[in-house]
Amino acid sequence: MPCPSGVRGDEPTVPKEDRLATTFVALADTLTADFDVGGYLQMLTERCAEVLDVEQAGLIAAAPPGGLEVVAASSERVRLLEVLQLESGEGPCPDAYDGGRRIACADLSQARERWPRFAPAALAAGFCSVLAIPMRRGDQVLGAVGLFARRTGEPSEPQALLGQALVDVATIGLLNQRTIAEREVLVGQLQTALTSRILIEQAKGVIAERSGTGMEEAFRILRGYARSRRRKLAEVAQDVIDRSSCVTDLFPDPT
Repeated sequence: MPCPSGVRGDEPTVPKEDRLATTFVALADTLTADFDVGGYLQMLTERCAEVLDVEQAGLIAAAPPGGLEVVAASSERVRLLEVLQLESGEGPCPDAYDGGRRIACADLSQARERWPRFAPAALAAGFCSVLAIPMRRGDQVLGAVGLFARRTGEPSEPQALLGQALVDVATIGLLNQRTIAEREVLVGQLQTALTSRILIEQAKGVIAERSGTGMEEAFRILRGYARSRRRKLAEVAQDVIDRSSCVTDLFPDPT
């Protein structure tokens, strides 16, 4: 069956305005304690399919150690198309990710030479055009969102800009969440370091008192004991403070 033609998104007003407003609010809400990246990206694809003039959406994202993975799709049909793009190394989403710019194809039937595996598969799945938008902020590209339509024609400029805005908000939200998570990890690491230092100072005092040595010598004893047994210094310090039996040999027998 031939694809219906026509420029998509010719409406003078933004469609589904109420849903669009709640979508932007939801995409901006990433600074929560129980933030779920997978659920967030799934919501992005589903909302794109709802508020934009397309039928389905899929998303690929960078994954360590340097590859790409399909992380969300509004339907199984699109998920398989995203997988095909990654397996074949061709398609609008990999191109958008690699180039960091939007990739539009108004008629997939004319893209068989450009994407010999993807284009026929997308047509067979019932899609006639596609727009891929990179998840980019500055020099960072996190992934790409593919928007699939069942008729030919490029999206109108307002629709393309709206799609870009949705993806940009999601990208900023993810980067903000990453910053918060990294900051929390750093704070946790600093707190751990502070706690360890307190334990070590207390253990030095115990060793100095029981061995009749100075604090510097007590630290040397503590450190040497931990190294000889390949244990963390803070763990040995805690055992010293607790008078654990596992460190009794650290002290000389009373005479």
